[in-house]
Amino acid sequence: MEKITVSKRHWLLLWGLQLGLAGMAAPVFSQAILPYTPNLDQQQLEDQGLALTEDVVQLVRFQQYDLAFPRAKLATQLAPEQFQTWFILGTLYLQQEEVEPGIEVLKKAEAMAPEEAGIKFTLGNAYFQQGAYNQAVEVLLAGLAQRPDTPAALFDLGNAYLKLVKYPDAVTAYQKALKAEEQFWPALNNIGLIEYEQGKIDTALKRWQEVIKIDAEQPEPQLAIAVALYKQGKTEEGLLKAQDALNLDSRYGEIDFLIKNLWGEQLIADTKALFSTPTMVEMLRTLPPPSDDL
Repeated sequence: MEKITVSKRHWLLLWGLQLGLAGMAAPVFSQAILPYTPNLDQQQLEDQGLALTEDVVQLVRFQQYDLAFPRAKLATQLAPEQFQTWFILGTLYLQQEEVEPGIEVLKKAEAMAPEEAGIKFTLGNAYFQQGAYNQAVEVLLAGLAQRPDTPAALFDLGNAYLKLVKYPDAVTAYQKALKAEEQFWPALNNIGLIEYEQGKIDTALKRWQEVIKIDAEQPEPQLAIAVALYKQGKTEEGLLKAQDALNLDSRYGEIDFLIKNLWGEQLIADTKALFSTPTMVEMLRTLPPPSDDL
């Protein structure tokens, strides 16, 4: 899996784009741009629309959203009866955090292809972003009934349960994600988030240390470890690890960003205490803005 440091909330979306194209027989064209051909029949138009969706996925990978959007919209016009074009457009809306139009478009795709679990998974992610956590659970469970061993969807299910404060259900979903993919560190990370809220600081710390063994360059578990160590009275070690984490990704110095990544009330309170130390106040003041590549 490609190394990422993006928000865990969007873990499912690029996977959803890829799944939307899986098994789709794409026609071969020399260019993805629709040429001037006034006599194209409906099949040719649909083929062009499906080809454009592949172009959209490539553009999204390079974060070229300004180019991706018009192509995705054109694809739905060329192939309005093909669920893939609506699925890709809906996923693109979600990546841009335009949740309402994303849900509307994804519902259209789901109506066309109710057997496609990937649409349900992405729709569940959309409901999660909307704050409709019960709806997210319902749709994700429906998708998982079709594709039960999908780590990203199990992760989103765990996140929805976490927001509903159904911790046992959340942990079960995360554990299933780890069983499906042993190296899926976000699930392990979030089990630690739950354990910290339950007062199991030592256990949470061990979870985050296990995440670091999987990927030593992830800033979130590093900062969580720093906060736990500081809470335990290991002040200097906690401060050093916090600085290392923020040097990897300055977004983790923003409390709102941590909340969006599902950090609970107790962990946030302890993070604020760490951030209020003179050392961290100075570092936060001088942090560079987040990179556009993150």
